[in-house]
Amino acid sequence: MSAFPGAPRVVKGGIVEVDPRSGTVRRIVPLQYNPDTLTRTLTPRGTTGEAGDRSEALRLTGPPSETIKVDIEIDLTDQLAEPEQNPIATQSGLHPQLAALERLVYPESAVLQANNRLAQVGTLEIVPAEAPLTLFIWSKNRILPVRITEFSVTEEAFDPALNPIRARISLGLHVLSVNDLDFAHRGNSLFMAYHQQKEALSTRAPGAALSTLGISSIP
Repeated sequence: MSAFPGAPRVVKGGIVEVDPRSGTVRRIVPLQYNPDTLTRTLTPRGTTGEAGDRSEALRLTGPPSETIKVDIEIDLTDQLAEPEQNPIATQSGLHPQLAALERLVYPESAVLQANNRLAQVGTLEIVPAEAPLTLFIWSKNRILPVRITEFSVTEEAFDPALNPIRARISLGLHVLSVNDLDFAHRGNSLFMAYHQQKEALSTRAPGAALSTLGISSIP
């Protein structure tokens, strides 16, 4: 079905992997459908002083810990209706799309093999290789460096060869900030841009008078 003439183009959300040093984009995983809801939780970071410590009551030690929960749906119904135009969907179902998302939480197999070789020759300390920087992009106002903390897949329908053809992925994301990354890290520069953009957007929120709240002054 063609889109209504003049309808705005819908921007897709997605996940992008970039090299943390060069900034080179390694992989782009756009969402097939934008989720209807996105849940964000902000936990303020204060001092750990004891209750009653009046000098610490209003202090913030850093940006809040922010987590995001989002459910992603993928479906091959339309592609399977035209098998000649979509041979990969016919042969493999949703396995490629699921694998692209699941790779976000897997280390590279070459790294595992290299670490095993180091262990076999008696290397005492094996430092894990730095993973690509994962970005959750939800419009130009939200380009967030994240770590995936939760990943669950519900496969809801299958083709005759038992390839999944409809699935729902639930993701839990922890937004990486100055509390998690070195200040010079590329991910931190993206977080600071997000932080500063939030400050700029807050100045555009409509104001109000105290009379709106039923008072004329603060006692």
